[in-house]
Amino acid sequence: MCLGIPAQVVEIVDAEQHLAKVDAGGVQRTISVRLLAEEGLRTGDWVLVHVGFAMAKIDENEAKLTRAAMEKLGQAYRDEIEAFDSSAIA
Repeated sequence: MCLGIPAQVVEIVDAEQHLAKVDAGGVQRTISVRLLAEEGLRTGDWVLVHVGFAMAKIDENEAKLTRAAMEKLGQAYRDEIEAFDSSAIA
């Protein structure tokens, strides 16, 4: 299952290449934020991540509600977080 995962931007790793490190439930990973280049993302912002790309900027409340709903999926959510943890941008 491929889910969009809410994650918080913890570091802009490479502004020129549009790469940021995000934290999704304690799992940190560098992702592409190129699709949100016009949003002016900053550390502390929340995004919805799908297959290594930030797809949308969301507010903290939406992130918490989305994460709570996803956690109710049980194993499917845990599998998605595990896949998030094991993948990387080459």
